[in-house]
Amino acid sequence: MKTKFIAMTVLTMATIGLSGCVINVGEGEYDKNSIHPKGWEYAQKQNRQHIEELTLGMSKERVLSLMGRPDINEAFLTTKNEGEEGQEVQVLFYRTQHNSGDGKTTKDECTPLVIKNGKLVGWGEKAYRYVH
Repeated sequence: MKTKFIAMTVLTMATIGLSGCVINVGEGEYDKNSIHPKGWEYAQKQNRQHIEELTLGMSKERVLSLMGRPDINEAFLTTKNEGEEGQEVQVLFYRTQHNSGDGKTTKDECTPLVIKNGKLVGWGEKAYRYVH
């Protein structure tokens, strides 16, 4: 009986003590969808710096090693003539500019990196429009 009373008292005190705890993150300061623990501003800066280090022909593995996990990822096979196999195309989107404080990373805030058959063939809007 005494053990139950002590347990209930501890539980009640913990509930009262924690009921007022609130964490407030200011509007526009944190992207809840950001994959980087330091937030979207830090991720954007890092992504822009890493994009400067890209070279055409890099392997997909090297790109991912340099850039990290993309914010958005698309993949498809190109179509060829009947009976021919298409090329594998993957587009990795990395956040590089802030457009809206809506808490979401969208394609218009990203730089696309285009990978065909495991090799980097271009980046930026022109490269994306070419394969899209």
